[in-house]
Amino acid sequence: MSAPSELRLSFHGTGGTLFGIHIVTVLLSIVTLGIYSFWGRTKIRQYLWSQTALAGDRFAYHGTGGELFRGYLKAMGILLLVYVVTLAIVPLVFRPLLGDTAGAIAGVGLLVAAFLVLIPAALVGARRYRASRTSWRGIRFSFSGRIGEFVKLYLGGALLSLLTLTLYGPYFHANVRRFHVTNTRFGTAVGAFDGHGADLFRRYVIALLLTIPTLGLYWFWYAAERERYYWSRTSVEGATFHATITGGALLGLAATSLLLLVVTVGLGLPWVTVRIQRYLCEHLALEGSVDLAGIEQRAQAASATGEGLSTALDVDGMDAGFGI
Repeated sequence: MSAPSELRLSFHGTGGTLFGIHIVTVLLSIVTLGIYSFWGRTKIRQYLWSQTALAGDRFAYHGTGGELFRGYLKAMGILLLVYVVTLAIVPLVFRPLLGDTAGAIAGVGLLVAAFLVLIPAALVGARRYRASRTSWRGIRFSFSGRIGEFVKLYLGGALLSLLTLTLYGPYFHANVRRFHVTNTRFGTAVGAFDGHGADLFRRYVIALLLTIPTLGLYWFWYAAERERYYWSRTSVEGATFHATITGGALLGLAATSLLLLVVTVGLGLPWVTVRIQRYLCEHLALEGSVDLAGIEQRAQAASATGEGLSTALDVDGMDAGFGI
């Protein structure tokens, strides 16, 4: 049976409830020297996911604090090994050939190279874990993107963006979006993306030119247009997303959120999170008929190591968010 022609998102959470979870997480994390933060983060995700609904049915988050903690320990072990190899073993091996200074430089160079690979690898791992722990109507999401493929895409895009003074940015971002969408699955349903960076290039150049005259504020309008374009090019099972996000609304959200955080000395973060989540849900819908009955479970196993690595490298926010 096909779903209605429009499936709308909605958010039912409140800042007060989220604040209760948040403050308990902060206090217990202090008492446990940060260990409880993994369980607290899980409770926050469970709340946000459970308060987000599509066509009236709510999402669910199935991750556990224990998974995040074990993943973090494994990630720290990987980082420790990288540091030992690059800053201790490599200089020691190369010292007879290159001397002390050159050997140390070689070690630092390898460390930088290792981090350039670990960051995109961590982003893929975190996305795979979060997708595998998310469900809607009892069917799990999954992410099949390969780390090696994303590492090449990420490093190549970052290098070209640097060499072109960011002008390659729209192409880079579109390629990353395509990688994420086309490798995301809801059961047996696969996402599709037919957007291209060339379609946003002119707007991107305009945003660059207006950065100084508008004190950077025009970037809110560019961000809104980019999101509207990306969603309009994203589909699943023949149904396409439609977003009505506007630059003025994003600017208003950013300004009021910043004010709230300053006035409350950071304690207003739960209300900021709820406001942003509610706005995004109210301005995003899936249009077109979707054969929900034909979608079957196809869950894939995923380790929390990538999630732990993204936390250890402090790149968790680069790929965070509910949208899988």
